[in-house]
Amino acid sequence: MSFVDDKAVISGIGQSQIGRRIGRSGIDLALEATERAVAHAGLSFDDIDGVASYPGPVLAEGGFVGATTHDVRDAFGLKTKWHVSGVETSGQIGTLLDAAAAISSGRATHVLCFRSVWEATAQASGRAAALTGKAMRASGHAEFRMPFGAASPANWIGMYAQRYMYEFGLTREHLGKLVINARNNAALNPNAIYRKPMTMDDYLDARMISTPMGLYDCDVPCDGATAIILSRREETGGLAHTPITIEAAGSALYERHTWDQRTDFTTMASHDAAASMWDSTDLTPADVDFATLYDGFSYLCSQWIEALGFADHGKVGQFLDDEGYYAIDGTLPINPHGGQLSAGRLHGYGFLHEACTQLWREAGDRQIKKDLSVAAVGIGGGPEAGSMLLRLDA
Repeated sequence: MSFVDDKAVISGIGQSQIGRRIGRSGIDLALEATERAVAHAGLSFDDIDGVASYPGPVLAEGGFVGATTHDVRDAFGLKTKWHVSGVETSGQIGTLLDAAAAISSGRATHVLCFRSVWEATAQASGRAAALTGKAMRASGHAEFRMPFGAASPANWIGMYAQRYMYEFGLTREHLGKLVINARNNAALNPNAIYRKPMTMDDYLDARMISTPMGLYDCDVPCDGATAIILSRREETGGLAHTPITIEAAGSALYERHTWDQRTDFTTMASHDAAASMWDSTDLTPADVDFATLYDGFSYLCSQWIEALGFADHGKVGQFLDDEGYYAIDGTLPINPHGGQLSAGRLHGYGFLHEACTQLWREAGDRQIKKDLSVAAVGIGGGPEAGSMLLRLDA
């Protein structure tokens, strides 16, 4: 049986303009993405009776919260039966999975789910200033990191990566192959931020950010929004596209929600989410036609490759050695749009959008040529992760 008893499906998608420092607010971008998603699904705003977003009205560096659930529902005058936002959930798609459950239980029929960022414009003065410019006492996990200057996820994830390298022989060159694959794919994506070809020398010669993470191991902040429409299956008969089934989803977290206290530092929450997803389906990794995997940092993408069972634990380096296998024309294409490393940091939702774009064969020059029916989506990093297995029936 599919996720939420096969009652909730994906019926439409939309993205706003995407760019660097384009000077538009996060709300403006969210509204544009929403309009496009509703039109793509063949719905009207009167049909939308639910809204979900991530992360909600939280305190964060500039541009991280582009728009809240209430910002968008109020702007369009939506009459909603159900709405939610939140950050204590299974990665950026956690509230989207909640929306599917709301549809399954009869609380909503068509739910708008979105994520909006405008970090490139809001942080024009620099990422470091955005992270350290708050005049307040550190609290929570930050009390144990900020005194050592570990203000960024680049520091925290760098430590995970170094441990994996020590245990299993993963190298910077292995991560560089992931980065170059993303750049090669982004060259075919007209909306990608970085499209210029990259060599291994370009990658290795770039300045170090936080060992072993160099400049190109880090995703590129941008301005943009993504919207996804979930619908009750029985209400999709007259809509514009064959609905995409959520075959399975993973939202598990089996250990403490912490960046630095996991029992096994060579795994992350991605392993928990993926394990719970595979436990709920008869499909296997061999059934997956392509994957869109979170690459806020290159190492996170490698963790998703392992977590989803495409490589054995400790063997992701060997997987990455075969660049042709995961190229856009390979057996298991990964991030055909360029991921966040080259297409831009849309913070999770961009991967789900690309999976749907590929399944509906709307990707233009970057369209994967082989027949596609099953996509694996892994979103999040560190202690926050959610995964989905999408299926498009003929």
